[in-house]
Amino acid sequence: MEKVAIVGCGAYMDSGYGCPGEWRCLKAAALGEGNFEKPSQVVSFVRCECPGRTVLPNMGMAMMLSEMKPDAIYLSSCLANAKPGCPYTNAEELAQILENKTGIKVVTGTHDYH
Repeated sequence: MEKVAIVGCGAYMDSGYGCPGEWRCLKAAALGEGNFEKPSQVVSFVRCECPGRTVLPNMGMAMMLSEMKPDAIYLSSCLANAKPGCPYTNAEELAQILENKTGIKVVTGTHDYH
């Protein structure tokens, strides 16, 4: 089973603008739906907090403390498709930073549930 980490937009989840939290990402991972090709084990869920400077160290800390390196990192659908978008970065830029620093494949988006 593929081990995955998910990065969610903390501000978007807290605001209630369409993402009630991580349950939809966890469901998609467990069932292998959305952008997950098969059922996956979520080994960490990291919230990106404005202005985004902590997401990389928090991902590193999650891997260190869990002693599990994910096979892939998924940027949540609320982070990737936020309306209005993030004023500090965009999903593609954040994905590139995470991929360059961790060496782990990053997938943009987790599900297409409404």
